[in-house]
Amino acid sequence: MKSRRQFIKASGLTAVGAMAATWDSKASETPIAAGNLNLALASYTLRGFDLEQTLAMTNRVGLKNICIKSMHLAMDSSVDEINAVAEKVKAAGINLYGVGVVYMKTEGEVDQAFEYAKNAGMSVIVGVPNPELLGYTAKKAKLYGIRVAIHNHGPGDDLYPGPGDVYKKIKDLDLRMGLCVDIGHTFRIGLDPIVECEKYFDRIYDIHLKDIDYAKASGKSVEIGRGAMDIPGFLQFLTKKRFNSMVSIEYEKDGDDPLPGLAESVGYINGVLDTLTI
Repeated sequence: MKSRRQFIKASGLTAVGAMAATWDSKASETPIAAGNLNLALASYTLRGFDLEQTLAMTNRVGLKNICIKSMHLAMDSSVDEINAVAEKVKAAGINLYGVGVVYMKTEGEVDQAFEYAKNAGMSVIVGVPNPELLGYTAKKAKLYGIRVAIHNHGPGDDLYPGPGDVYKKIKDLDLRMGLCVDIGHTFRIGLDPIVECEKYFDRIYDIHLKDIDYAKASGKSVEIGRGAMDIPGFLQFLTKKRFNSMVSIEYEKDGDDPLPGLAESVGYINGVLDTLTI
């Protein structure tokens, strides 16, 4: 059986290696292997399945971190229910690092999100608090010691279409307030995810990794590696910057049968990472 590196080369992706070799002309003569990104799953990917099936499929594709969505653990769950799910995820060998995307339109919903995250032992809330609640949310983030990564949703999002729309609203708030950059939605509004992430890098606390077929509002999610996005370039950027927050794969296609496309996407990402050096 061929290694991932051999597979990538055999698939005509040797340009990835060439790109990595020329990325930084001052790089060490002894390449350092990349691929130390914290890959995770956004559980919305498996929205059509229950928690047990979701954990099984997460393990099957080799991901060991998960950001859970409310269909797998309701926001209004009791403390006992939250603790039970957290234990179940841990027993599956998976790190339950966050929840999201969580919409917060009232102070009560902000309070609920932080209590939920605290009881589950999470370090980040991937959320969309209404702009008028950002100050209140920042106070809660400081009180609980939990980061808030605000998610951009691209075309049609009146609050936070792009990463810059998040940043300009949180840049003067507590440093626990940051961004979850959805690179697919960023691409759909005509922005380069690498450029945007470079601008706001120090406040990026989560990334939703996906691929999109066309750089326009109607662009659709496809298997990672089959779309129009520069995924190898983006992964090279993250490894060069030594990004240490979660890179959460959100595969939105094939909601009723996502496992083949998710597995292909994870395999592609790992294959690309095997070819990169920093």
